[in-house]
Amino acid sequence: MSEFELKSWTSESVTADLERAIHEHRLPPGTKLGEDELGEAYGISRTLVRAALLALSHRHLVTLRRNRGAFVAQPSVREAREVFEARALLEPRTAKSAAERMTDADLALLHTNIADEHVALDAGDNGRALFLSGRFHVEIARIADQSTVEAFISELISRSSLIIALYWRRRAALCETQAHHALMDAFADRDGPLAEQLMKSHLLDLVASLDLQNTAQPPASLREALNR
Repeated sequence: MSEFELKSWTSESVTADLERAIHEHRLPPGTKLGEDELGEAYGISRTLVRAALLALSHRHLVTLRRNRGAFVAQPSVREAREVFEARALLEPRTAKSAAERMTDADLALLHTNIADEHVALDAGDNGRALFLSGRFHVEIARIADQSTVEAFISELISRSSLIIALYWRRRAALCETQAHHALMDAFADRDGPLAEQLMKSHLLDLVASLDLQNTAQPPASLREALNR
């Protein structure tokens, strides 16, 4: 029996697991999230499944449709632009604050995150690489010690993953690795203005790597996507 099957699932842990599956593109936009199938996959009641799906809908990751059920959200082109515009407003200033507050322990954590991202890329695990790339951005917000902004950025990062899944154009959409390394140099120097400028440029490059016409296909089954 797998670790997945042995785990004692709650609505909160199912919410987190589904969010990560969405972030890693194991559950692409448009995937139908059947309550019965999810309940069977996690070994939980439909009540707990509904609670998890409702929580994900509040984070704009799942769309609940009357008489049709739940689906992984499919952001429109307009929503895609709005999400990245919001990131462009928040993240550069957050990067500046993070650089000014950066500790050696924070730098070590970010270096580990980047190293893990490289391992995932080298293994061809683009989904995990994307998750780690997003976590890099969330950690920057945490280091900036701005809890409210961190919560906003965390949601925007998750929604960005859906956007990348829909509008993927090239591998660079994972996040250009050299951009993260350049940010690390600014953080190491505690250079707030440079970190701010680099983050601004990085987000512009990320948007440029997307094609607002391509769409992803749902997986063959939820069990296949979730039970790794």
